[in-house]
Amino acid sequence: MPKALSELIADDILGMIVVEKRFQPGDKLPGENDFAKELNVNRATLREAIRILATDHILEIKRGKGTYVLRSGPEDEASFLAGRRVNTKDLYEMRLIIEPEAAFLATERASDREIAHILRLGKALEEKILENADRTKEEQDFHKAIAKATHNEYMNKLLPVLLQAIYLGVIYSQNNEALRIETLHDHRLIMDFMENRDADGARTAMRLHMLHAAALLERGEKKNLEGKKEK
Repeated sequence: MPKALSELIADDILGMIVVEKRFQPGDKLPGENDFAKELNVNRATLREAIRILATDHILEIKRGKGTYVLRSGPEDEASFLAGRRVNTKDLYEMRLIIEPEAAFLATERASDREIAHILRLGKALEEKILENADRTKEEQDFHKAIAKATHNEYMNKLLPVLLQAIYLGVIYSQNNEALRIETLHDHRLIMDFMENRDADGARTAMRLHMLHAAALLERGEKKNLEGKKEK
């Protein structure tokens, strides 16, 4: 059953706290009018999202003062990949296990509104790739939207790990022209299948995307290693 809009907004706010680190414990959230405008929802939906997070003891509502962050969520989820040198093979193997099935389920379960949102994020990511600009946020937003559209509660728990994996993947792929072009092509393919509600195609396209990225990065690592040996 698709999530209510207030639940999706609660997930977005939690992502701002756990993944983006925009708000720390003790921080006050923006005013209701401004925050609702930023999230593109009405105030009633925002209030319900805040109530959900307050029930989970993530936020605290102080009457007459505002809403404050109580905690940033499970520490082990948010820091799973922090401070480690992650082998790119392991990184993409983990994504290969999760993301193709997420693309399949999202294509089957997402509402039309969610599909449209995913496509908008994909277009924004495409622009960043074409500009050869930092695409970290756009890459994370695109894959996060797909994961959330699965409407699987455990995907929300995996999001902090998945988004950090994407962040590290972008870092590893910097200055890799072949991977940049491959990513552009793969994302377009994923978006086309999702738009046409072809779940099997979306799963295959996402799997190919992970395999292409892993292969290109592995070749890049070998090339760098050979260069160091020559020196």
